[in-house]
Amino acid sequence: MLIAALLVLAPQTQEPVSYPSADAIAGDYGPVVGRILAAAEAENMAFRKLAHLCDEIGPRLTGSVGAELAVAWTAERMRHDGLIVRLEEVTVPVWVRGEERAWLSSPRSQELVVTALGGSIGTGDDGIEAEAVVVGGWDELEALGRKGVEGKIVVYDVAMDPATRRGSSYGRVVAFRSRGAAAAARLGAVAALNRSPGTSRLRIAHTGQMRYEEGVAKIPAAAISHEDAELLHRLQETGAQPRVRLLLGCRSEPDKISHNVIGELRGSEKPDEIVVLGAHLDSWDLGTGAFDDGSGCVMMMEAAAILKRGGFTPRRTIRVVLYMNEENGLRGAIAYAADHADEVPNHVAAIESDSGPDDPHGFTCGGNDRAVAEATAIVSLLGSVGFDTLKGGGGGGADISTITRLGVPGFGLMTDITRYFDYHHNAADTLDKVRPDDLKRGAAGLAAFAYVLADMPERLGGPRPAAAAEETR
Repeated sequence: MLIAALLVLAPQTQEPVSYPSADAIAGDYGPVVGRILAAAEAENMAFRKLAHLCDEIGPRLTGSVGAELAVAWTAERMRHDGLIVRLEEVTVPVWVRGEERAWLSSPRSQELVVTALGGSIGTGDDGIEAEAVVVGGWDELEALGRKGVEGKIVVYDVAMDPATRRGSSYGRVVAFRSRGAAAAARLGAVAALNRSPGTSRLRIAHTGQMRYEEGVAKIPAAAISHEDAELLHRLQETGAQPRVRLLLGCRSEPDKISHNVIGELRGSEKPDEIVVLGAHLDSWDLGTGAFDDGSGCVMMMEAAAILKRGGFTPRRTIRVVLYMNEENGLRGAIAYAADHADEVPNHVAAIESDSGPDDPHGFTCGGNDRAVAEATAIVSLLGSVGFDTLKGGGGGGADISTITRLGVPGFGLMTDITRYFDYHHNAADTLDKVRPDDLKRGAAGLAAFAYVLADMPERLGGPRPAAAAEETR
């Protein structure tokens, strides 16, 4: 049974703008924020938590043993920290990677660096060998047509802009990962390879989810390194048409029951009103998910733990939500919105961290003008931990999007993502890349920010417009 909550907003009347000034918020909350940040400086376990998650549990691909160990451990750890913890069921897909290899078989022999894309079918035990045809985009693929593609392996050699390491070209490039196999299959290709979306040039392959389309043949899909994509492209340009042999043992298995992990610091006066601290617990299986998104999980866990240890209980409830299955289905986020449909109007704000731990320095914000002004005032109190930015115009991430689209003000933790796409979805996403002080500052800033959001006499952004939740089945 699928339940979707639709929030119907009533028209707002035009009234004079009147809300707390930055000076008023600073005066009311400056002292307590100072005490929270001092408590975070005195004791912060974020890096130790991440070390356990990455080194002792390891990769957490949805449906894997590692994912279930992570569910059990994070629940136990949040109970140890004094939070009220429960598990909420999520039905998740199960995809198994298996063996993966690729070779250049002509005009010479060379092993290629390859990794299967999430959701891909396998090649069968005998593998696939075919001529490779390299294209630089959708237009080049369509220009080849069925005559130029049928029976071949399509290789998309589309790079992220090296001048924009902060990820501004990621969306353009990742489209070839997600839709490339279907586009190639429509023209008769037998497999699809894409140049890894990433910024490091260390001959490493980046995985990620791909999607098949109904009515289009399913073909194997994988990513190769930047260097190998360029090699195939150069060979094609010189007329030495490359041939590639591909062997993928990946497969999908029946869905399983997993869980979102919920940990709450219950509010003292308005416990039914909620501020969400969200991150995703699952990871891809090549590395150990330190950047994506173990760091987000432990910063959220530790933010709540800092408040609990220090006896900082806000008026409203702070709810840590560790979502399952962000990477290859978003099932945890969908389940949370359905399970808490009646509560959505009582969500005061939702904050997500899913852009790595490097230099946390503020928030993006998706609330109204009043919410932006109030959040800016709160951030102004966090300078000692390096938070100095509040950017309006939209905020949050994939997991909280299922409730922010229903009107909940959303925030995304802002970090420096210069290094993020070096490690994103690849084998280099490991604990050694994380700077402990970044986690410490991030948890401290999140703790103080969430506390004020949860404690202000009026909810962030003022009273919500009149709303009615309608359930469709």
